[in-house]
Order: sequence, then C-alpha cells, then structure tokens
Amino acid sequence: MSELRERPTVLRITEVGEEILRRTCRPADATDYGSERLARLIDDMFATMYAADGCGLAANQVDVDLGLFVYDCLDDRGTRHVGHVLNPVVEPQEPGRRLIEDAEGCLSVPGANTELARPARVVVHGFDRDGEPVTIEGTGYFARCLQHETDHLNGGLYIDRLSGRDRKRVLRQSADRRESVLAERAARAAAAAAAARPAG
Repeated sequence: MSELRERPTVLRITEVGEEILRRTCRPADATDYGSERLARLIDDMFATMYAADGCGLAANQVDVDLGLFVYDCLDDRGTRHVGHVLNPVVEPQEPGRRLIEDAEGCLSVPGANTELARPARVVVHGFDRDGEPVTIEGTGYFARCLQHETDHLNGGLYIDRLSGRDRKRVLRQSADRRESVLAERAARAAAAAAAARPAG
C-alpha cells in the first residue's frame, strides 16, 4: 500500500428523510473486494464515525449504496471491537431469546435517543474488504450495534421499531438538537484535520 495515500476524509452523514436510507443497499461483489476504492471508503467511514462520536456507521449513512458498515464498540464485558463487514446477515434468533432494553440513537437522527429492546447476543456473517468470509459474535451493546447497522443496510432505522408516539417524540428531540449536534461534529472534524496536518 502506498505511503502517499491521502488522509481519510470526514464525509457528510445522511439524515432521516433522505431516500438512500430507505433503500436496500447494493451487495458488495468482486469489483469491490480488494479495491483501493473500498479501502478508501472504509478509512473515510471510520474518520466520519469518530468525528460524529459514533460507534457504528453504515455506507448509506455517507450516501454510498453499498452493503458495508464499520464499527468501534464495547461489548457487555468491556471488550472493544473494531472492524468492518460487507454484506452482513444476522443469524435468525431463537424463540425466547433474552432481550436487553437500553438507550439507542442514530447518527442519522442527530441528537435523539430512546430506550429500545434488542436481543442480548447476535451472530453476523459477512465478508471482509478482501472478500474473505467473517463471522462476528456480539453481546451487550456490541450486539445492538451489529443489529442497528445491519438494519441500515436493509433500508431500516431504529425509529421503525418504536411506537408511533415514541417515534414522533424522538423526531421532535432530533429537530430541537440537530443544529448543536452538527456544530459539535464539525468542530471535531476540524480539530482532527488540524491535528493530522504536518507541523511547519
């Protein structure tokens, strides 16, 4: 890999109401795996996620129609998981699975969050950037992250899992806080860019 590769770019995050968030993403294929374009996108998505103070980000959240998400998230034991997956599929859940209710938000619904029950453990199958099969097991909040991001790639948002009343409350909360959240993200992105510039 060239040492002259450009620094990652912080991309604009799409927001609720944009059509791409409601579309099933194009599966990655042989034209994607191993490409410099894909490697660059993954780097840019990590930079964007960190600037937005997130723990997961799907490609359609940066206006790219591709079955990909990145993550940097803790599980229920405090173990940090960092990576990416293409074409993720969540294993079917067993009847009577244990659910955990916890706060959930979304970078595409800025400034809002609410309690939402999700399975306490999930297994996701997919592929890495080179097209090699991967299996990821998540528990606790990492399980929530894997489910949330896979939903995105299938055209879903966490607010779809809420009652109509709760969905309206979350959207009002987002509308009230959106400008301040976007300003904070812009400031973090600017600080990261400044830190990455060579001295002198």
